[in-house]
Amino acid sequence: MTISERLRPDASYLLGIDVGTTGAKALLIDRAGQVVTSATAEYPMFTPRPLWTEQHPADWWVAMARSIRQVLAETGIEPAQVAGIGLTGQMHGLVLLDVHGEVLRPCIMWNDQRTTAQCAAITREVGAGNVLRLTGNPVLPGFTAPKLVWVREHEPEVYDQAAKVLLPKDYVRYRLTGGYFSEVSDASGTSLFDVGQRRWSDEMLKAVGVPRSWLPEVTESPVVSARVSRLAAGEIGLLAGTPVVGGGGDQAAQAVGTGIVAEGAVSVTIGTSGVVFAASEAYRVESQGRLHAFCHVVPGMWHLMGVMLSAGGSFRWYRDALGDLERLQARDEGLDPYDLLVEAAAQVAPGCEGLLFLPYLTGERTPYPDPSARGVFFGLTLRHGKAHLTRAVLEGVSYGLRDSLELMRGLGLSIEQVRASGGGVRSPLWRQILADVFEVEITTVAVTEGAAYGAALLAAVGAGLYGSVPEACQAAIQVSGSTQPGPAATVYADYYPRYRALYPALAPQFEALEQVVSSQP
Repeated sequence: MTISERLRPDASYLLGIDVGTTGAKALLIDRAGQVVTSATAEYPMFTPRPLWTEQHPADWWVAMARSIRQVLAETGIEPAQVAGIGLTGQMHGLVLLDVHGEVLRPCIMWNDQRTTAQCAAITREVGAGNVLRLTGNPVLPGFTAPKLVWVREHEPEVYDQAAKVLLPKDYVRYRLTGGYFSEVSDASGTSLFDVGQRRWSDEMLKAVGVPRSWLPEVTESPVVSARVSRLAAGEIGLLAGTPVVGGGGDQAAQAVGTGIVAEGAVSVTIGTSGVVFAASEAYRVESQGRLHAFCHVVPGMWHLMGVMLSAGGSFRWYRDALGDLERLQARDEGLDPYDLLVEAAAQVAPGCEGLLFLPYLTGERTPYPDPSARGVFFGLTLRHGKAHLTRAVLEGVSYGLRDSLELMRGLGLSIEQVRASGGGVRSPLWRQILADVFEVEITTVAVTEGAAYGAALLAAVGAGLYGSVPEACQAAIQVSGSTQPGPAATVYADYYPRYRALYPALAPQFEALEQVVSSQP
């Protein structure tokens, strides 16, 4: 039976659109939250200089339109059956428009690192304590405000033409609807937003020198902010007037897709990076800014987030650097080299007989915002073999993710359950290690479509199919598996303090080593 044969001609469907780092995804769900189909169209990222990353906003629009048309073609549904659209995507990117709504320069992306000096200047102007109080976060190179300052200082001919500032998903909204809107979760990552009050911060705008008129109106995430225009409808094949809700930043939308919409629920995502995400009923700010504090897409709630830069990325590095035999065997036998590595690691006792791994292969963000931090195997002896090294990587990433949990617990959050997602947690061994290291139940959910799925659920709320975001999640999201802490939890409780002691002891040497490396020709 084809997809179109399974669909009801009188039913309503929701579209979730994810303007990601590598491509635009269109995801169609029915009103019960069941995924019907999805399509993704890719686009390039440019690095005009080392540590710079840019994209052309027009590429997002073309890819999004292609994805939507593919979804409609595969299902055969009528445009009138699309009850709402939810937007999500990469955060923090700077899109500058002129008075005619034309893009002035390529988007400076979330992972661009050119603005270190501008971050320091804004922090001096406002004061580090005031920045944390107002925005919930330090001013970071990835955020939007320092990029604006960089353009003013380095491209004044561009800055002088600026009339509007938009985030990536909100530029797509502008192309869809003709309206200038954002929503609270994405605005929280600009360093221009009063996160506690859920509005633009006059104090930050004044310090950065940005006119309020440049910024879009901000709504709550499930609210219908605009509707598809006639012009856009003709390009993408949808009906003019189709409602478009505020949506959410990618991490907040993904949290909706896994049901992290009430205090006590936490998610951990192991992709290339690792993200620990917790919903909070109150605006909580970590005193040193080691956790991100943003508005949640659930009205009246906030979220805390810790980020590890090399989570699954550490295991990928290990596979590429030391997994030649496993890659050859996997190729010959039609297997996955990761599975072969994990199978051997499962035979090693928890704690790896004293071997620890620091997963700082690309520096670190939480809890140590240190670009000089480096990866370390610590405690090697003649007893250790390759399987020990493999398991140490899995355990080291898990210890590092626990660092974020401990910061959250220190702010008074009670963590009752952790929902895991991402490629890393498909391994039963890694899920068990996480449960033992975290000392809490690890669950997985049936739908693993990521942020686009959360955006579609937000659209369902905005379309009136559900009364609230928690109601939508309760109806649509099903737990598919559970892993309880086991006897190894006591072993990891002994090793975790040893892991925690390593970074403070090695930090001066990381910095000294960086100076030596940078001085070499």
